[in-house]
Amino acid sequence: MASNPPSKCCVMGFRHEGEPTGSMTKVADKWDAYIAQPTGSQKTGKALLFLPDIIGIWQNSKLMADQLAAQGYLTMVLDILNGDPLPLNRPDDFDIMGWLTKGSTGDNPHTKEHVDPIVQAGIKALKEQYGATKVGALGYCFGAKSLVRNMSSTAPLTGIDVGFIAHPSFVEEEELAAIAGPLAIAAAETDSIFPAELRHKSEEILKETGLPYQVTLYSGVSHGFAMRADLSKKQEKFAREQAFAQAVAWFGEYLE
Repeated sequence: MASNPPSKCCVMGFRHEGEPTGSMTKVADKWDAYIAQPTGSQKTGKALLFLPDIIGIWQNSKLMADQLAAQGYLTMVLDILNGDPLPLNRPDDFDIMGWLTKGSTGDNPHTKEHVDPIVQAGIKALKEQYGATKVGALGYCFGAKSLVRNMSSTAPLTGIDVGFIAHPSFVEEEELAAIAGPLAIAAAETDSIFPAELRHKSEEILKETGLPYQVTLYSGVSHGFAMRADLSKKQEKFAREQAFAQAVAWFGEYLE
C-alpha cells in the first residue's frame, strides 16, 4: 500500500472563517456538487475537480474552491460520499472503517466500487456541461485515492489529466503505478497514514512511471493540514498556504 487506511486523524481539524460565494448543483441529477465560477483571468477550457476528505462539501472545501476559481479555474467540489459526510472531530470510539464499508445507514458504502462512478460522473459533467477540454483534480485524504484511481489510462477510470493530492489515504501501490499524468503530493511531517516509509515508496513508484511528479514535505504539521489546519498557528497557516500555492503552480505548469 502506498498510503494507509483512514483513521481518527482524518476527521480532526478546524473550520475556517469566510463566506463561500459559489452555488450548489446536481451532477447526473443525483449527486451534490459545489460550483465555483472562475473570476479574473479565466482558464478557458480548463476545469478542476475537487475530491474532498470525508468531511465532504463543507465550509473549508467551499472556500478553497473559491480560491481556485479566483485563479481562473472553474472548480467543482463533488460529493463522493453520496450524501453521507462525517462531522468534524468525531469521538475517539467512532468506527471509521465500518462507515467506509457500510456508510452511516448500513447501505451506503464508500468503497471504490461505489465512489468511482461518482467521480466519472463529475468528470463527464465538467466536460459536457461546463466545456472543459482538460481536467485537473485535487484529492485530499480520502479523496486522494479516488483521484489516483481515475487518473489512469484504462477505461473507465480515465479523464483526469493532472493531479494534486494532499496527505493521501488508502492508495494502493498498483493504483499509483497506473497514473497517466503529472502528479504532485503535499505531505505532512507527522502522518501515520502517509509515513516516511510509504512516502519514499511512493516516490519510487512515481519515478518508475516516467511522468512528472513532485513530493513536498511540510514540517511542523500533521495529517489534514492542507484542508483543516489551525490558522491561528503560524506554522500551520503557512504550510496550508504553501500547499495551496503548490497546487496552483502545478496546474499552471501542466494543465495549460
